[in-house]
Amino acid sequence: MPRFSRAVALIGLLLLAQAAAAERLRLVADAWPPFTDATLVNGGLATDIVTTALARAGYASEFEQVPWARALMGVGDGRYDVLVNAWYDDARTQLGQFSGEYLLNRVLFLKRRDDPIDYQNLEQLHDYPVAVVRGYAYSAAFDADPQLQKVPVHNFAMAVRMLAAQRVRLTLEDEFVARYYLARESATVRNAVEFLPVPLSENSLHILVSLKNPQHQQIVAGFDREIARMKVDGSYARLMKQHGM
Repeated sequence: MPRFSRAVALIGLLLLAQAAAAERLRLVADAWPPFTDATLVNGGLATDIVTTALARAGYASEFEQVPWARALMGVGDGRYDVLVNAWYDDARTQLGQFSGEYLLNRVLFLKRRDDPIDYQNLEQLHDYPVAVVRGYAYSAAFDADPQLQKVPVHNFAMAVRMLAAQRVRLTLEDEFVARYYLARESATVRNAVEFLPVPLSENSLHILVSLKNPQHQQIVAGFDREIARMKVDGSYARLMKQHGM
């Protein structure tokens, strides 16, 4: 092959490679096992469901794990295309477009076993310091209640240790996430706390696709379509089973 032709062919291959790389969706999430965590099989249950549905819709993807605040900001400024694990919040619609629900999270309060706290409504909790993870949306009523004594922390592990050490009276988290972390805590921490039976909320889990991506509507539509098909053909149930759900 003449040198000129080889050069043209090489340039063509490089352009194709760049185009393919550009079409890869940049997925992001924080460490939130068992749903999202780079150390788990296929990045955890939520990451596995999301990447599978997007692949079926024709989108290759790559995943990066960063702290929650950075993930949310990155979707807003277009550094990332898809936030894997977002609860619905009106303010976030300024950053991205939500998909339909693909998982459901049940948020429960935790207290010390020896603390006689009862929970039926938020007003009962106004006197108690509550450890919350910075940037998380728990429920519209909880997030908007100015009388709750919220103590911001970096993650649930820190929150539950503060609870066991009596530095706060309550914390809260998705039930499966909390059980995952509690299983990895010391017996001292694990045995010091318990769940309150009444859930604060049951929150639907969504992907949030950056408005900076010009294809955000198509991405959401394709994702929603494939999630529905996965539930019909059994592949969704198989993924749940593979991740112990």
